[in-house]
Amino acid sequence: MSDWVTVCDERALAEGENVVVDVDGCDIAVFKISGECYAIEDICSHDGTEIASGMVVGDEIICPRHGARFCIKTGAVKSAPAYESIASFPVRIENGKIQVKDERWD
Repeated sequence: MSDWVTVCDERALAEGENVVVDVDGCDIAVFKISGECYAIEDICSHDGTEIASGMVVGDEIICPRHGARFCIKTGAVKSAPAYESIASFPVRIENGKIQVKDERWD
């Protein structure tokens, strides 16, 4: 059973920003959009590079290398050249701290 991993203080993540945290060897990008926090794997399913440095438009992230788009809320692919979604993760706020959990291997 995986544990919740503290990402940062809730106030440290500003609206529209993201932070990347390593959870058991997996880079997870945590975003704040419209006051809510969401987490996706920091990897583009098209070419395997990081995605967190891409431009955020609404609730989508655009891959900085080839322009593939993904939904930050669900990890769903929204446009080519990617055709596979990326993993999304549960996020919670506990005692003022943003926490994320990778349950894929539980």
